Amino acid sequence: MAQDARRISPLKNFVAGGVGGSCLLLAGHPLDTIKVRLQTQPKASCHQYVLYTGTYDCFRKTISKEGVLGLYKGMGVPLASTAPMMAISFFGFGVGKKLQQTDPNKPLTYSQIYLSGCLAGLFSTLTVVPSERIKCLLQIQAGSSKAKFSGPFHCAVSLFREQGIRSLYKGTVLTLTRDVPSSGVYFLSYEYLKNVLTPEGQSASQLSIPRILLAGGIAGILNWTIALPSDVLKSNFQTDAEGKYRGVSDVLRTLLREEGPKGLYKGFNAAFLRAFPANAACFLGFEAALKGLNMLAPNW
Repeated sequence: MAQDARRISPLKNFVAGGVGGSCLLLAGHPLDTIKVRLQTQPKASCHQYVLYTGTYDCFRKTISKEGVLGLYKGMGVPLASTAPMMAISFFGFGVGKKLQQTDPNKPLTYSQIYLSGCLAGLFSTLTVVPSERIKCLLQIQAGSSKAKFSGPFHCAVSLFREQGIRSLYKGTVLTLTRDVPSSGVYFLSYEYLKNVLTPEGQSASQLSIPRILLAGGIAGILNWTIALPSDVLKSNFQTDAEGKYRGVSDVLRTLLREEGPKGLYKGFNAAFLRAFPANAACFLGFEAALKGLNMLAPNW
């Protein structure tokens, strides 16, 4: 394998992951808004049309009714949380690798990289759940005067007043089922593709920008291939009217009964259109920041 056999620094991973998270958000939030709106729109009855017929229709109607800024609804919370979330995720990945690294001169196996990625998903969940609960609630609000929440802070305060901290962490189990296995695949596929794309005789740290973008983009697509069904369930559970679902398993039963297995892949096009550019930008930001940190602070 062409992996770099250098000492692993979770602290550098944390800082570089924060940079990567900022790049991911700026590149991917508009399509994330579309994905959530498609996932949470009510099922049409025989006498009723769906609000959005697909990704392009949702994009067109959002722009028409709310302008370009409508695509960035709910971005306030992710802006404050995505960078820390990705920092924690990459930190968890670094911790996982460091715990398994017995010899700094020997690269980790792919199974060890996968387990490190799973730990990254576990680490990031505590940050992800409240921010995604607020983000999803803000994203599904149509741009009208009847909107329940005026912004991220108002949404967070309202949820806390209604049911306390428990309300902010609604959907934790579904977030874990989404992020733990998908993060393992995410980091594994990126590291594998980096090694495959590294020319013979070179180090993976010397990989060109186009190849980093390609590896990161494909890793993002594979991540969402695993994560999307749980993400659909999470979005529905986090945005439902209180009392609609009796629990996590009830969300799955209701969705399968009303829409069948294809309901688990609502928002497929938007999720996958977003996955490549957002995660390509994320890993490019991460690698650039990590390279800079290695030059400025080689002994961290």
